[in-house]
Amino acid sequence: MITLGISAFYHDSAAALVIDGGIIAAAQEERFSRLKHDARFPAKAIAYCLQEAGFGLDALDQVVFFEKPFIKFERLLETYVQTAPRGYRSFAMAMPLWIREKLFQKSELKKALRDLDQGAGAFDLLFSEHHLSHAASAFYPSPFDEALVLTMDGVGEWATTTVAIGKGSDLHIHREIHFPHSLGLLYSAVTYYTGFRVNSGEYKVMGLAPYGEPRYAQKMFDNLIDLKQDGSFRLNQKYFNYATGLTMTNAAFSDLFDQPVRKSESSLTQFHMDMAASVQVVVEEAVLRLARDQARQTQQRNLCLAGGVALNCVANGKLRREGLFDSIWVQPAAGDAGGSLGAALYAQHAYGGVPRIVQQRDSMSGAYLGPQYCNTEVVTALQDAGAVFEEVETDSLLTTVASDLANGAAVGWFQGRMEFGPRALGNRSILGDPRNPKTQEALNLKIKFRESFRPFAPAVLEEKVDEWFDFTGESPYMLMVDQVAEARKRDADESRQGLDRLKEIRSEIPAVTHVDGSARIQTVSAGTNPLFHGLISAFEKETGCPVIVNTSFNIRGEPIVCTPEDAFRCFMGTNMDVLVIGNCYLRKENQSADLLE
Repeated sequence: MITLGISAFYHDSAAALVIDGGIIAAAQEERFSRLKHDARFPAKAIAYCLQEAGFGLDALDQVVFFEKPFIKFERLLETYVQTAPRGYRSFAMAMPLWIREKLFQKSELKKALRDLDQGAGAFDLLFSEHHLSHAASAFYPSPFDEALVLTMDGVGEWATTTVAIGKGSDLHIHREIHFPHSLGLLYSAVTYYTGFRVNSGEYKVMGLAPYGEPRYAQKMFDNLIDLKQDGSFRLNQKYFNYATGLTMTNAAFSDLFDQPVRKSESSLTQFHMDMAASVQVVVEEAVLRLARDQARQTQQRNLCLAGGVALNCVANGKLRREGLFDSIWVQPAAGDAGGSLGAALYAQHAYGGVPRIVQQRDSMSGAYLGPQYCNTEVVTALQDAGAVFEEVETDSLLTTVASDLANGAAVGWFQGRMEFGPRALGNRSILGDPRNPKTQEALNLKIKFRESFRPFAPAVLEEKVDEWFDFTGESPYMLMVDQVAEARKRDADESRQGLDRLKEIRSEIPAVTHVDGSARIQTVSAGTNPLFHGLISAFEKETGCPVIVNTSFNIRGEPIVCTPEDAFRCFMGTNMDVLVIGNCYLRKENQSADLLE
């Protein structure tokens, strides 16, 4: 059975192709269109998936959309009716789009697919439910035959939080929390209030939280959220505007915390850091209560996570340390993009009767599910761009790049298949030396062109992770936070406050150590990514440190690079020192000044 999954029309459109339960390809539209969080029909992502498989739309048995538009429309109408006349402006803006396009999404999808391939066959067009797609994306690729599945995000059709049980090929949701009560929307409200963009800036709030104190957490518990011991909750709509308005918070929210909404790009103050720390504590407590209750009720020993809240790696780390479950697996494309994969998998296993085969690690192939480029394509692209490069044998290349990193170079590293999901995992990455205390600021300000406080992740050899972090096991998708090992820590200057704490030397690897002594860990396996593992091993041989800085290969406001042309353009537009694409090695100093942007 051949199934194409699609997510689109809100944010992070994507496509995924599944054949007889095996994940063949998956990618976000933004990587091809170069429009960050592109929400349009994922024509380019679909074309890639079909190209990877070597056939056209005529070969498909099923196309599955990740949610049900009519139920979503029902939710919008009910919300507007219940709150009328408040929200009329939002209603007047939303209805023309729904009447013109979204109510007829089935015909619109068929038309878009025909436009993509006139030879499209007589496939079935199916519609999953939003949270069921999330749950399926978490359970079916996981290494568990049986598991509890929690999905938490902003909102799907009605659900914002769901609890499911997966057994073999069966997956059933048995508990839901509905809109407008949403952990994802609570976090997004504070994201908006602190001056960041909703649906893309939430990870900035998470990164800002360690610089603050949760001074407002109790005020949030007292006024914003009624959180029960079993993890169920209700949000006090007196303070929010997202249900019917055009903003996330309202004047009552600003009055409660005695500050206006921060304007984007204005200075961050201790207040904003404390707000970030506070909402982080509140969401963590809600997730922990829900997990504790469900672990007790279901007696499940394995947990799967998906939905945008599952990208909160700090909460994931605390959940792991609770010891409620033997194992936790998080879908690396936990947001809406991953819904395309979940929809396809659910259609095959639960609807189509395709048997599920559980793999020891998981069936995501390390999330390396995007396009790759052969050496001939790379050489041609670089030559056409006017690049100066040399081709270097692999062993020599690894030794050279390890030496570059040890000497303080920022290295663009482009290898193999592109990652699916928001994290670069060693195939579309910018790398640096974690031992250098200047690395974080240099990468943020001179290469990524983003806020100086934004943290970087350590990529560590899987077999050495417990020597450098209070962590054992696997964290291949950079979705778990834990402490740097005590033996690797250094005494910090406790007198510093706010962003001035960036100057602290907190460990032997300060570039990846957050101000609270933690790190967002990526373990690298020789079996999953032998080349990246080989590079870190070469760096360890050079320095004695089996850890390197790994951040996504892009600049602020742009998607992660997809093609060799994207990589070279980013390389030339930043202060990156070295670029490696396949076996092609480039140094910035050797490039023509005419190519500098």
